[in-house]
Amino acid sequence: MEKSAEGSKKKKKESKKELSFNEAVKEIESILRSIESGTLDIDRLSKEVRRASELIRQCQKKLRTTEEEINEILKDLS
Repeated sequence: MEKSAEGSKKKKKESKKELSFNEAVKEIESILRSIESGTLDIDRLSKEVRRASELIRQCQKKLRTTEEEINEILKDLS
């Protein structure tokens, strides 16, 4: 049973790992396809919507950070 507990901890760490912007977008698209196709089990629906929400927040943060960096670079050029 210890292996199972270790596996759960590892999965939790992996799910918390920050993905690249493109990886996050691909996962969001995959979740949306599952929802739209109607193949998603009702028990997994809230979990997947929650995951999509986390990924969207992560993407928004990355976009804001990138915008700030670009603005700073452009400011330095003037």
